[in-house]
Amino acid sequence: MTNKDSIKKTAIETIQQEANAVEGLKERVNSDFADLVKVLLKNKGRLIVTGIGKSAIIASKIVATLNSTGTPSVFMHAADAIHGDLGIIRKDDLVMCISKSGNTPEIKVLVPLIKSMGHQLVGLLGNRNSFLAKQADFILDATVEKEACPNNLAPTSSTTAQMVLGDALAVALIEARGFTQNDFAKLHPGGTLGKQMYLRVSDLYIHNEKPVVDYQDDIRKVIVEISSKRLGATAVKQDGKVIGIVTDGDLRRMLQENDDVDTLKAADILTVNPKSLQADTLAVDALDIMRKNNITQVLIMNEDEYLGMVHLHDILEAGIL
Repeated sequence: MTNKDSIKKTAIETIQQEANAVEGLKERVNSDFADLVKVLLKNKGRLIVTGIGKSAIIASKIVATLNSTGTPSVFMHAADAIHGDLGIIRKDDLVMCISKSGNTPEIKVLVPLIKSMGHQLVGLLGNRNSFLAKQADFILDATVEKEACPNNLAPTSSTTAQMVLGDALAVALIEARGFTQNDFAKLHPGGTLGKQMYLRVSDLYIHNEKPVVDYQDDIRKVIVEISSKRLGATAVKQDGKVIGIVTDGDLRRMLQENDDVDTLKAADILTVNPKSLQADTLAVDALDIMRKNNITQVLIMNEDEYLGMVHLHDILEAGIL
């Protein structure tokens, strides 16, 4: 049936079936799970994760999650492993095989080879009576009652359970290792979160011009300074110290309020006590301050020393959002 109600009903039933499969995992987190976490924390090698078919796809995802959260891992396709890729495995590595049935031909060939090499074996499986289960040193039980597929054939609930159990392993390792946001940022320097954790305004202002005028300078010099430095503002100094800022908005207001601007100086239109930040301020914090104060430029200072200026566009172009 293809009417809207029947389609929605199928979708809801699928979601519920897979939710039930995930719910059932809670009863299967056993001592093997805890023991594996302890072993991985002490292990000097990597976790090699292997599988075939849809399980191989899940294995790749688990490897990506583990690597990004501090557990060195490598994906090895089970079919390729028996045709040369066994060379991936190093002396201190553990191997995790993912298989719903635990009885595929590739697993039956691969597992004895891994055991003969002296490596501990983890079975993330859906059949505790399988060949893989009998050979594994640690069993992560991802058994599901049935697939969400109406024919109980296409891997659906089973692959969801595998992925969730892999996530549970990664999160347990995060907690046990004390893996922090800063640790995560170090492994994701190119991502938005990484930049939020390490990018500082000192990384931004150094690429800009340093607009500055004296408080006695006339308006023409102020306009030239703002235009030439292309930051929409300039700092204003008196006796070598910053006393204010003039923005392009100040210039527009000046023109609206004054018929004769020839005699005006920077001191006449500056904003005193401008918002400033120390050079080690995180760029994401600078963005928050600029938003709250409804400003698009901020002065960067080292105590009383004027270092430069950061524009809102600098932060946005850096990929903070």
